[in-house]
Amino acid sequence: MPKVLVLSVSAGAVHVRAAEALCAYAKADPAGVEAVHLDVMDFVPASFKALYAEFYIELVARQPALWSYLYQKTDSVSPRSFGERIRRAVERLNCRALIAEIERHRADAIICTHFLPAKLLSRERRLGNVRTPVWVQVTDFDLHRMWVVPGMQGYFAANDEVAWRMVNRGIPSASIHVGGIPVMPAFSERPDRATCAAQFGLDPARRTLLMMSGGAGVGALDALAERLLKMNGDFQLIALAGHNEAMLAALRKLGESHPDRLHVSGFTPHVERLMACSDLVITKPGGLTTSECLAMHLPMVVTSPIPGQEERNADYLLEQGVALKAVDAVALEYRIRALLDDPARLHAMRGRIAPIARPYAARFVLDTVCDALGKQHSEVAA
Repeated sequence: MPKVLVLSVSAGAVHVRAAEALCAYAKADPAGVEAVHLDVMDFVPASFKALYAEFYIELVARQPALWSYLYQKTDSVSPRSFGERIRRAVERLNCRALIAEIERHRADAIICTHFLPAKLLSRERRLGNVRTPVWVQVTDFDLHRMWVVPGMQGYFAANDEVAWRMVNRGIPSASIHVGGIPVMPAFSERPDRATCAAQFGLDPARRTLLMMSGGAGVGALDALAERLLKMNGDFQLIALAGHNEAMLAALRKLGESHPDRLHVSGFTPHVERLMACSDLVITKPGGLTTSECLAMHLPMVVTSPIPGQEERNADYLLEQGVALKAVDAVALEYRIRALLDDPARLHAMRGRIAPIARPYAARFVLDTVCDALGKQHSEVAA
């Protein structure tokens, strides 16, 4: 059985969740492949982790304009510039323990759901220190230059446009595979609505809106929920506060005034069951969350995108006609009113999802990697 090492970086949840999805599919088919997940941040000094992961999260939350500038700047800067060479040197110095851990596992293949380990391994492969084939899974619906890493065995793109951009960045087209963004197996199963509604005390016959804030519970969900609940209409609202205990308490207090309309939850590992009860999701346009919504055939209203990658994710969803965008609370109420007043429009949005949904992206990635390993072994044997 081949062994695959999956490397992520906990700078935001998307890279880790994509890695976990790959491992979950591998576990579901124990005869196929053994997958082991490593978070790069578990093998670096605390100071580097604070700078690389925690500073990124603080920056996008508190200084989005600055992050937007940095995103655009780093997308256009030359990899051979002095600043880029310094950055790569700092990364190498802080990731020596990671390289040692990778060598210890003696994997047959490596899949990176973040560009940092891919860049480190690209250099090691160029120097002949690592011979293991390395694959890169892009986790957004657009391509930033950081994902363009030379010397990889293959690349997985979320859609055809990302693949096109890869080719235009110099990646050989034969090494690019369009498979989507990996999501957990539960999202491909699409649980029964009535069963899930009974589990959460929801009415399966009522129009249901699901409002998500991500695992960190970022955003004034209580204010948005209160605004929506003032609207007329026979709908129920699910609000997920993530790990934000203060927000969870505020939502529960609000729920006391709307016991039959507002259903509140903190972090849940089974969000697919709440999605199964829902007709529309209100969410930030993260690559993985929106891929989960697409897998569940759920239209979206996207809000508060992080400048850069999430803005481009939102653009993609809007172009496909499966989402609307709300720039503030007023726009959100307007969008929700319009969709509730025009069920046919909401139905049409849902109908456009099937051609772009990729619920089995993780299986596609593992199958592609294993097929390549099989061909490689056959060539060696011959």
